[in-house]
Amino acid sequence: MGGHFDVEEKEKRIKYLEELTNEDGFWNDIKKANEVNKELTSLKKIVDKLKKLHEDVVLNLELINMLSDEELNMQEQNIKELEENIANLEINTLLNGKYDACDCYLEIHPGAGGTESCDFAMMLERMYERFCEKYNYKWVIIEEQKGDEAGIKSVTIKISGEYAYGYFKNEKGVHRLVRISPFDSNKRRHTSFASVSVTPLFQEDIDIDLKESDLKIDVYHSSGAGGQSVNTSNSAVRITHLKTKIVVTCQNERSQLKNKEMAMQILKNKLYQLKIEEQEKQKKEIKGINENINFGSQIRNYILEPYKQVKDLRSGYVSYDVFSVLDGNILEIMQSLLKMEKTK
Repeated sequence: MGGHFDVEEKEKRIKYLEELTNEDGFWNDIKKANEVNKELTSLKKIVDKLKKLHEDVVLNLELINMLSDEELNMQEQNIKELEENIANLEINTLLNGKYDACDCYLEIHPGAGGTESCDFAMMLERMYERFCEKYNYKWVIIEEQKGDEAGIKSVTIKISGEYAYGYFKNEKGVHRLVRISPFDSNKRRHTSFASVSVTPLFQEDIDIDLKESDLKIDVYHSSGAGGQSVNTSNSAVRITHLKTKIVVTCQNERSQLKNKEMAMQILKNKLYQLKIEEQEKQKKEIKGINENINFGSQIRNYILEPYKQVKDLRSGYVSYDVFSVLDGNILEIMQSLLKMEKTK
């Protein structure tokens, strides 16, 4: 089982990390040591699973050659389960980006369209929260602003779990919904937009110099409790980075100081991501790679009228069970995007 799985490469990485752990002074930097151990543990699990699957495949192939047609039919379910395990593990091996193992912050903002877009933003929020519940990701609402009539004006969610950023990173972009409006008395078809941004919670020390003069800090009353674990707070904090116009808000803590600390952490992560993206852009320009990247471009359609279809415009993935997708069943879409990245 070579190819996509790259067992030898992973074993080389494991050997290198194990050598690091044996170096003098390894534990002097506790944060870095924990990161190395986390990666080492994850890689060992993947390699063990790959080797076990390889053994299962060999044994099943030998068994298949010995079975009659009737016996083979009885083994069909076992074979299907084995194929699913192989497919899922192959996806995990694609999560090898530098920050894929990080937790992440996910933000949703409605586009133009008033109540319609606010409601769509809330539908996306529920979709991601349902996904987290199905696949054992922890999520915490950092900030949420309710819409005037329905839906939300914005939400920031911290998502924690195995390869959280690796799975959610491709949700970044503009999402489009077409449906008969529940807010239109004439039952006309409406198109709504909402944007999603995803930032990794960087594990390394972030080298970002934030000057007080670059920041505008506002304190306001929160919109109240909501979501899985947000607290009622009267000391929400909004920080605007004047140079980049990035705005970060936090309301999930009861303490104004803690909300400010959390907002500063999110802001640093956003600025660091901006710095990395700029460096990558410069590298591509030096190499002569001319890519027209527009992070505001539409990435996915959710069509409820005049027909039912979800289509990701990057991987080409299509589902006709829109309500299932909106109920959090988006793993296949995420996997299609990871596979697409591998072929680039």
